[in-house]
Amino acid sequence: MSKKVLAVHDISCVGRCSLTVALPILSHFGLETRVLPTVLLSTHTGGFTGFTSLDLTDEMKKIMAAWQPLDLQFDAIYSGYMASAEQIDVLKTLISTYKKAENIMIIDPVMADNGQLYQVFDAAFVDKMAELIPFADVLTPNITEACLLTGTAYESGLHNEEWLSEIIGKLHAKGAKVVVLTGVKLETGKIGVAVSADKQLQIYTAEEISGTYHGTGDIFGSVLTAGIVQGHKTFDAAKTAVDFVLAAIQSTPEMQDKRYGVEFEQVLASGKFL
Repeated sequence: MSKKVLAVHDISCVGRCSLTVALPILSHFGLETRVLPTVLLSTHTGGFTGFTSLDLTDEMKKIMAAWQPLDLQFDAIYSGYMASAEQIDVLKTLISTYKKAENIMIIDPVMADNGQLYQVFDAAFVDKMAELIPFADVLTPNITEACLLTGTAYESGLHNEEWLSEIIGKLHAKGAKVVVLTGVKLETGKIGVAVSADKQLQIYTAEEISGTYHGTGDIFGSVLTAGIVQGHKTFDAAKTAVDFVLAAIQSTPEMQDKRYGVEFEQVLASGKFL
């Protein structure tokens, strides 16, 4: 019987990200994927203008109510983009209903990158997102999000292990059991992750390819989730996710419009990651 993941993310109709990458990736790794969409977008919001957005908060509540008689069980809940503070409260209700000792809660606190909070959010939203940290079996912020969640000044450029350990320690103090910190740069030309679990910090980096590649965070999170649910150690799953993202970027023609995301489908079809 396939293990089951509930993916709580937005749907971007165009542009490879969120549910349009989570569904095929999780299925590729043999996981049944059930979804709770947070918002419906004509495109993702990075680089596109004039996009439409339909908030699904009320529909989320109706979906959850319709699920009540079904006795649904999930091996993991994997959450991403929340459109509002109210949706975070809805997610907390979902967690209280479906989170069990034997399943895994993976939280990606999507709200910022490259030192900047996304323009649709404010400081109050950061505080609200921080309320989810104690529920996280695995928390997967990027450097910017980790700084915002811990009140740490953002530093661009190269990082050092002491600084990373300080930020991660603050996230553990707020309740995160395992922290997977993305966008880590210890040396020029390399980028990767810092994984803190069982009082051990491990770092893995791979080649950094310059440029902006939309949706790679969601690809990383989906591969990571698949690995964890399959029973791999978090660090091993994170390494695979880093390598998968690199392969997806390398599979994408250099002249292709980067707004449409990277060609992760080519990586799935290659059969290299199974």
